[in-house]
Amino acid sequence: MTAEALPAELRRAIVQIARTPRLLVACDYDGTLAPITANPDEARPLPESVGALRSLAGLHETTTAVISGRALRDLATLSRLPAEVNLVGSHGSEFDIGFIHALDAKARELHRRLEAELEQLVLDVPGVSLEVKPASIAVHVRRAEHEAGRRVLASVHNGPSTWEGVSTTDGKEVVELAVVQTDKGHALDILRHQVGATAAIFLGDDVTDEKAFARLSGPDLGIKVGDGETLAQYRVPDTVDVAMVLAFLLEERRNWLYGESAPPIERLSMLANERSVALLTPDAKLTWLCHPGPDAPAVFADLLGSESAGHFSIKPHRNGLPLGQRYLPNTMTVETRWSRLLVTDYLEPESAPHRTDLVRVISGEAAADVVFAPRPEFGGVPVTLTKVDGGLRVLGTSEPFALRSPGVEWTITSDGLHDTATALVQPTADAPVVLELRCGTRDTRPHELSEVERRDRAGRYWSDWATKLRLPSVQTDLVLRSALTLRGLCNTDSGGVLAAATSSLPEEIGGVRNWDYRYCWIRDAAMTVRELVHLGSIEEAEGYLRWLHGVLSTLAGPERLHPLYTLSGSVIGAEAVIESLPGYSGSRPVRVGNLANHQVQLDVFGPVVELVGTLAEARGELRDEDWQMVRAMAEAVTRRWNEADHGIWEERHVPRHRVYSRVMCWVTIDRAVKLGEKYGRGIPGGWPALRDQIAADVLEHGWNDEVQAFTTAYDGTDLDAASLFVGLTGLIDPSDQRFQQTVTAIEAELRSGSTVYRYRRDDGLPGGEGGFHICAAWLIEAYLLTGRRTEAQELFDQIVAAAGPTGLLPEQYDPIAERSLGNHPQAYSHLGLIRCANLLAEHPA
Repeated sequence: MTAEALPAELRRAIVQIARTPRLLVACDYDGTLAPITANPDEARPLPESVGALRSLAGLHETTTAVISGRALRDLATLSRLPAEVNLVGSHGSEFDIGFIHALDAKARELHRRLEAELEQLVLDVPGVSLEVKPASIAVHVRRAEHEAGRRVLASVHNGPSTWEGVSTTDGKEVVELAVVQTDKGHALDILRHQVGATAAIFLGDDVTDEKAFARLSGPDLGIKVGDGETLAQYRVPDTVDVAMVLAFLLEERRNWLYGESAPPIERLSMLANERSVALLTPDAKLTWLCHPGPDAPAVFADLLGSESAGHFSIKPHRNGLPLGQRYLPNTMTVETRWSRLLVTDYLEPESAPHRTDLVRVISGEAAADVVFAPRPEFGGVPVTLTKVDGGLRVLGTSEPFALRSPGVEWTITSDGLHDTATALVQPTADAPVVLELRCGTRDTRPHELSEVERRDRAGRYWSDWATKLRLPSVQTDLVLRSALTLRGLCNTDSGGVLAAATSSLPEEIGGVRNWDYRYCWIRDAAMTVRELVHLGSIEEAEGYLRWLHGVLSTLAGPERLHPLYTLSGSVIGAEAVIESLPGYSGSRPVRVGNLANHQVQLDVFGPVVELVGTLAEARGELRDEDWQMVRAMAEAVTRRWNEADHGIWEERHVPRHRVYSRVMCWVTIDRAVKLGEKYGRGIPGGWPALRDQIAADVLEHGWNDEVQAFTTAYDGTDLDAASLFVGLTGLIDPSDQRFQQTVTAIEAELRSGSTVYRYRRDDGLPGGEGGFHICAAWLIEAYLLTGRRTEAQELFDQIVAAAGPTGLLPEQYDPIAERSLGNHPQAYSHLGLIRCANLLAEHPA
């Protein structure tokens, strides 16, 4: 038998409780794990139940326990349950290691009196037996003649049960007298507190189990085995069904914890328009979409653990693997192709500011299964779907959502919390099936333009922009895809730029280094739009500088800048954890917000001033407001350059005097001086001297004779890839022996095959991470500056090889497991690729 034999309502309840952060699974023994037998000494648990309990106990944040009326010693001997399963005997008065209750002298004396009295009561009554336990004594009458058994039980209830200090528990053909005040419900509470369970499931068949059922509340789940009145919400017939319940719970819990089959990160394709992004899996599942913007809560978050977090799937009715996925040339429109089916996806770029409109077109000859399962607020809001003319509406949310799907017959089901709509559709050569997800409205009326016209409009939005770019001769197509990706991370409305499209994609599978990158970092955004200026597009840089001017207008000065903001320019809220999501491949916690918001990062001014210079050169003029910002940032550096800070990597240790931060302070002053000289602006007399002072400080304190390299900071010997900027910025000449030795040291210490790590030091966080594509890009540039073009080309080719089939790069790469890591797609990675391609084209072999 399979779990399908269980009632549908019970299956839904099991699915729900399997997704709690910390789960306690507890059950009775006789009649639950083991069938009731005439001889209690022959009651053996079903092997399937034992295996499921053992496997559940081995899962992350999952505890299993058996709470029985049997003495702990007898329970352990008879059940032979593995050590991973906690055992509680004597209805909760005996706990295994870590829970032992010692009896005081008064309780021990009462126990001796009870034993003597009960021996007299059962004397010469055939079939009645005593089971003496450390803190209780059970009177069994199952084998006695019925009337004789009733008389013994009555004598026990009228006699020793009434004694002060005695706790009585009645079961099936047994009464137990304990000298400690406890029961199975109390035992369940002790276990729950011990492991910090956020929900508990309890299964039992006996009258004594009702005290455990009575303690269940909220997300807890009680399952009664067999007949009889009960407080449990659900019921199964026998121990065979218990085994099915445990096996189904194991399957759902394992899937929730570790991911059902997480697609490789680099194989995810991004859809984008001027204000939204979405991610598709290689088989056309919409796995990530936030609304009303990329840094808002997710409507579809399947990417972070399971389909229960929301997805929108289309696949052939008769299955089959897709033959491929690609972007239509020069666009952000994605096609996923099977042998007789094609799914085309795009976000409409010219919708209203409060709207996110996704169009999905199903064409070909094969029937397709469609599953629409929106889960707003990361699945935290109950969802109701209702059929209306032209499609579906999503109810129960603060934001309106609708799915226009003319001609599609939907079947709506519920798991008790959320509705899901499914349909079988059949496109034809003349009539593709068009599905329009409309976030921000409940309108399902026809669009004023045909789908073909809108697809063409969406394509031209990107292709018209792409044709204006000046692309290098090296990896031209991949550079164009990187440029389109960076453009897709830019928000046209506000000018803000995403560091990445996602939150909490792991830096180590199963690890805790899972961060939210759906925000606008001052540094990252400046570096991103500067590369687009180098390719010939200035509108993104102008938009970003407008955004930055807006942020600065709310502050007393640039030194008050936070390292990052929302896309709209507001301060980010507190970092929080979404406990209900299991994370990509079980990588938890899933975070929203970012604590780096409160750090001091003095390097951020350098990239902004460099951007202003690059943009001024492209325009042929330096705008007054940009020069005023440069002056203010230079003054901020003047006041604060010699302070310690958290640096580019946002380490959560105490601040250090970091070489990279100090170099970028030098860049701020150096570029400000050059801007002023080039465009005839007045330069404060102290700037040139300060530039020299900062450079001297870096050369004196940043260089370490012991390791023969510029180190991470002034106070240690550890290396950091960002220290390459001593030469990359021109603070020292690349031909300087100290820079060449630094390149060699970083290569030896931080490069691993096809990637380069940021550093190898303890940064105060558990676990590891992959190498960073941006760090590999810096080393490529350093190779070129030091005359090592062959090595530069080889490392660049390895970055190219790490890109996914549609040309996208996440943040990191693990050279050992040969898999991509980190948020995706990452602006740093793509701007690094663009820069390296341009440099390699400028330095042909």
